[in-house]
Amino acid sequence: MKKGKTSKIPTNKMVKCSYGTVDSVELKSIYINLQTWVTPITDKENWNRIVLNMSRDIKHIVFNSLNRELFNEKFIVDLDLRSSGLSTGKKSFMNLEITLFLKENNVNFKSNKIKESVRIVLINIINDVIHNNNYFKFYLTKKDNSLKTKSF
Repeated sequence: MKKGKTSKIPTNKMVKCSYGTVDSVELKSIYINLQTWVTPITDKENWNRIVLNMSRDIKHIVFNSLNRELFNEKFIVDLDLRSSGLSTGKKSFMNLEITLFLKENNVNFKSNKIKESVRIVLINIINDVIHNNNYFKFYLTKKDNSLKTKSF
């Protein structure tokens, strides 16, 4: 019997966002997935430091925008962006997965409370990390040639 569920969250034209769970029957955790393609704006000496700083910024944003009535303060942020292959003019895939742990087990996966809490976290990440980024341009697909922006 399949227990996992996923739901897409419409955000903007630069990222694909969804959230889900591996067990919707005994709901204990929610994962948020954000996928995009990045191109560096300029060449930098140490991309590893920039990616680590971006990961740290995301952790701060999640911590500050977390619904503490619904989720525990402990969470996992996994930013997958290969710093070794970053160079100007070349698109690299970025995947961000955030795991949030629920305080209560009797919450419905499709509830508006969960959806709105996840949406707030995503909006804050997109506004603070993606829109205000000094190092990267973000694209929805690898073949996309223009940077399209759309507000919520």
